[in-house]
Amino acid sequence: MKYRGEEALGLVETIGLVPALKAADEMLKAANVELISYENIGSTLVTVMIKGDVAAVEASVAAGAKAASEIGKLTAQNVMPRPISYVGDIVSVHAVED
Repeated sequence: MKYRGEEALGLVETIGLVPALKAADEMLKAANVELISYENIGSTLVTVMIKGDVAAVEASVAAGAKAASEIGKLTAQNVMPRPISYVGDIVSVHAVED
């Protein structure tokens, strides 16, 4: 899914794929958000990115970060309420299609 910057952006970064997948699952179950993409950063870092309204993204990121930290290593989490549209070019590299 291409992110264009109209909605809040949520990110959860982990060490390893397993905690990232757990985070993604919990993020999508916790609130009405959409999965944008993922990124394998290197050195086993994986970032999961979602979008939605600000409150939903905040709840989703909190749930995903908690889930990831329970089974692995959480390295970062962030909510950007309304990033500029150019951020979409960065976070949509590995966009997840419907």
